Amino acid sequence: MATQSIENKILSAINRKKHGVILFASDFADLGERKAINKAFERIALSGKIIRLARGIYCKPKVDTEFGFGIVYPSVDDVAKAIAQRDKCRIVPTGDAALNKLGLSTQVPMNAVYFTDGTSRRIKVYNGRGILFKHVVPKRLDFKSELVMLITFALQRLGQGNVREDQLNRVKQLLSNEPKEQIAEDLKLVPGWIRSIILKTYE
Repeated sequence: MATQSIENKILSAINRKKHGVILFASDFADLGERKAINKAFERIALSGKIIRLARGIYCKPKVDTEFGFGIVYPSVDDVAKAIAQRDKCRIVPTGDAALNKLGLSTQVPMNAVYFTDGTSRRIKVYNGRGILFKHVVPKRLDFKSELVMLITFALQRLGQGNVREDQLNRVKQLLSNEPKEQIAEDLKLVPGWIRSIILKTYE
């Protein structure tokens, strides 16, 4: 009976939330024992009212009625951001995830890697994809411009001498709304060869 009332409380909280919202079983810890809360979430997921994204992470599904695509899953980036918000830490996509986010690559990585000033960990999400949080010293994330930080991590993934002409043009396009004087401080955090690429876009 106690479990039933926990389930009802969780359900009424879910019903008040918007479709597409990401939910953590741990957010409901005040309602009872962890085991009972996890059981309640499992049952609610079986009913189809929520979908399981990863262990202890669920979503109130958004359904596409316009084009008939059915359930619209949140992106891996949305899941990563929600985890970072819950854990009160900073995250930045790096490697292939950064390349994809900036439009420097169309490849969607199976495992999205994020630098974080929080804890290192690996999370398996739906469709066999994964999120890897890699702890770095906070100074590495101390950029004022998120765009310059993303470009830095993306180009590091490509490596010196491996940046194609179309990718250089894309970097130029991305930086066109970022005044040079606003990124001056950030350039001190950027490796020399990437700094040269960025400065060349302002010539």
